[in-house]
Amino acid sequence: MSGAAPPVGEVCSRCGKALTGDDRVAAGDHVFCRSCYDTLRHEVHQAVEQMSSDVPYPMAALGAVLGGAAGAAIWWGFTVVTKISFGLIAVAIGYLVGHGAVRFAGGKRSRGLQILALIVAVASFVAATYLVNRTFFNRQFAEQTDAFRIGLVPQSFDLFVKVVSTGFGLMDWVFLAITAWQAWSIPKPIALPRLEPPAA
Repeated sequence: MSGAAPPVGEVCSRCGKALTGDDRVAAGDHVFCRSCYDTLRHEVHQAVEQMSSDVPYPMAALGAVLGGAAGAAIWWGFTVVTKISFGLIAVAIGYLVGHGAVRFAGGKRSRGLQILALIVAVASFVAATYLVNRTFFNRQFAEQTDAFRIGLVPQSFDLFVKVVSTGFGLMDWVFLAITAWQAWSIPKPIALPRLEPPAA
C-alpha cells in the first residue's frame, strides 16, 4: 500500500531526500520521492519522443539501400560460390536494411523509418532473387551451349518477372515475410508503458 511506512532510513535514489509513506515511488530496484520520479519520467518520455523527431530520411534511405545491397550481395555471392540457393541467407537483408536505416539516421526510430525500411527490404529481396535465379539460368544456358545470357540488368520487364517468379514457392514467401518483419521491427519507435505513481 502506498501509505505504508517505508523502511527506516530509506532515501530517494536521486536527491537523497528521506522518504515518507506518501512520498515514495518504487521503480525497479530504486525508490524515488514523487518529485524526482515525475522529473525522471518526463525526461525519459522527452528522450523517447526526440528519437522519432527530425529524422534525416535521406541518410536513412542511404543506410537502408546499402544494407539491402550488402544483404543481396551476401546471398548472391553464396549462390555463386556454392552453386546452392540457400534462401535462409536472404533474411540477412531485412536485418541489414533495418539496422542500416537506424544507424544512418543517427539512432532515430519512427513509423516513417519502418515504412522506408520495409519498402527497401522487399525491393532488395526481389532484386536478390533475380540475381540468384539469373545465375542458375545462365549456368543452364552455358551447359546447353546456348549463347543467350540474362543480363545483370534484365533485357525487359517481362524477363525480370519470369526470372524472379521461377521456382518461387512457399518457403520463399516465408523468407520474404521474415525479411519484411525484421526490416519493420528494427526501426520501430520505443513504446514506454504508461507509468503512474501510486495514489497517495
